[in-house]
Amino acid sequence: MDFEKARALFVAGVQAFEAGRWQEAETQFRGSLAEMPGRVSTLSNLAATLLKLGRPQEALALLDQALATAPTDLEAWCHRGLALADLGRADDALACFERAGDLDPDHAAAWYQRGMLLNVLRRHALALQAFERFLRLQPNHAQGWFLQGETLQSLDRPDAALTAYDRALALDVTLAQAWSNRGSILRDLGQLDAAALAFRNAIAQGADPELNGYFLAAAGGGAAPSHAPGRYVAFMFDDYAKQFDQHLVNVLRYRAPQVLAGHLQGLGIHFSAALDLGCGTGLCAPLFRPLVQRLDGVDLSQGMLEQARALGLYDTLSQADVAEFLAQTDARYALVLAADVFIYVGDLEAVFAGVARVLEPGGTFCFYVEHAREGDCFALRSSLRYAHSEPYVRGLAQRHGFTVQSMQQQPIREDQRRPVEGLFVFLQRLP
Repeated sequence: MDFEKARALFVAGVQAFEAGRWQEAETQFRGSLAEMPGRVSTLSNLAATLLKLGRPQEALALLDQALATAPTDLEAWCHRGLALADLGRADDALACFERAGDLDPDHAAAWYQRGMLLNVLRRHALALQAFERFLRLQPNHAQGWFLQGETLQSLDRPDAALTAYDRALALDVTLAQAWSNRGSILRDLGQLDAAALAFRNAIAQGADPELNGYFLAAAGGGAAPSHAPGRYVAFMFDDYAKQFDQHLVNVLRYRAPQVLAGHLQGLGIHFSAALDLGCGTGLCAPLFRPLVQRLDGVDLSQGMLEQARALGLYDTLSQADVAEFLAQTDARYALVLAADVFIYVGDLEAVFAGVARVLEPGGTFCFYVEHAREGDCFALRSSLRYAHSEPYVRGLAQRHGFTVQSMQQQPIREDQRRPVEGLFVFLQRLP
């Protein structure tokens, strides 16, 4: 055992770690351990290095070895929490940071990590308490104020979230996501000019230009894109999937599928095959399944498709953009339906072309859009939903070989307890 050699290797490892040279740091720490096996500080630092290298399982084994020797080692408990978090074991990770907090109630990093994990576990009220404790210890920590803002948003406290984001941005104006989140709150509050400025700042600081350009357009700060960004739609609905049906039906009083299905039931037709565009969790499936021999669905969100698959009512389910699916599939249908999907697509040209491609002659295409009473095209509203005018829909139908069977104006859902007017459309493909 050579203490001086072990010490020199340890110091070299720390220097390499601080410089971001993780492979070199691992080599130095392992060399130090070869000279002094089982040294707790070296085990902990090597574990931290392995976490940087994306090897949490190896790190966890080293930390368990360290804690067996030194069960009150604060840094080992924190690193163990990080390793477990990387392994997806959020509850176990949280217990490690709680243990670190017991050892030192003023250990700021433990409170910070505790807050992040509690948010992962959707225990937002407790997460807020953790971030409040952290910020009392580290009041000038910009990222801490940002995370407190996100937590307050999750708790539906927009005014307090705005204050937190303002504190974060006062400390670090380059926090692009703080600008973007701030803009979203201001947009929801109807402060569109201030929201537009926030989204411009987000883009200037390096935020996703496509996504924030879409938000900016909804706040009246630019031309509307042809459709919502795919990443936005997929992420939003993956996160929303388990609460989607209950929120849409019970909170927003969504009744559009019943309107579409009710009209088709009145026709007394049984369709050989149907395609549900943007099928989501399968909200339409129980209503349309009795009308069809085969029912297929397509949606961009994997989380939504998992919910739809659990119903057992679809013959096939595909994860894809609806326009791309329509352009590529070999399947043909007697019925194509779309509920709660065109509100995320402005330019419907490609969708209509795709439906004309897959729909059998004489087949039915039924859908709804939010009704834009002005103009002859589509508009992106501050709600982040697209609305389409009747002349625009009629023009699309004519260009793509459809006749209009019926157009009905009635509410789709409620938004802030006010009805959202919809245009329910039933088209038939010309023979």
